[in-house]
Amino acid sequence: MTYILNLETATKNCSVSISQNGQTILCKEMAEAGYSHAEKLHVFIEECIKESNISFKDLSAIAVSQGPGSYTGLRIGVSAAKGLCFALDLPLIAVDTLQVLASKLSISDGVIIPMIDARRMEVYSAVFNSKLEKIREAQAEILTENSFEVISETIHFVGDCAEKAKTVLTKSNFIFHEEIIYPSANEMSELSYKKFQENKLEDVAYFEPYYLKDFMVTVSKK
Repeated sequence: MTYILNLETATKNCSVSISQNGQTILCKEMAEAGYSHAEKLHVFIEECIKESNISFKDLSAIAVSQGPGSYTGLRIGVSAAKGLCFALDLPLIAVDTLQVLASKLSISDGVIIPMIDARRMEVYSAVFNSKLEKIREAQAEILTENSFEVISETIHFVGDCAEKAKTVLTKSNFIFHEEIIYPSANEMSELSYKKFQENKLEDVAYFEPYYLKDFMVTVSKK
């Protein structure tokens, strides 16, 4: 039996799940504007272990959402995952955050473009086909009326950018799934289990989140 602890902290959603052979058996999450991940993450981990009626010794691996996303959120999630791997002598699995978000949607045709807000009109996005295969790598891009114009298929947008994206992305082949906002550890279960089976593991000591952009520190004008 393969139990994996999945951690998703790349956005405002602090999310933890326990999976058994690729199926989520329990998920706890909370999305707050204040990014309370530091307070909530370890509480959710303890609750998920307890309520799943397993122990930390039953886990086969720890999986973490690798980014792109919030710098602070990613640091918290990866630090927690690496700490658990060291303490429990478990392998680390990294899962693409944008693929996790895309996995919340099932389509028969067209493509899925998951988008994570990167402030102002900039987003982190990638392109996946209906089989959830990545057909364009993640990019940090500024949305304009010409964005994604080379894609003639129906485009399904998911993420936390719908409100601002709809002001410039107005073509007839664009569909916004506004009910799907944040990636969740619930959708990590199948992805992390597949990587575990394929032995696609990370070096715990050297693994770093995928920020996509350099972290910028701004100085107050006051």
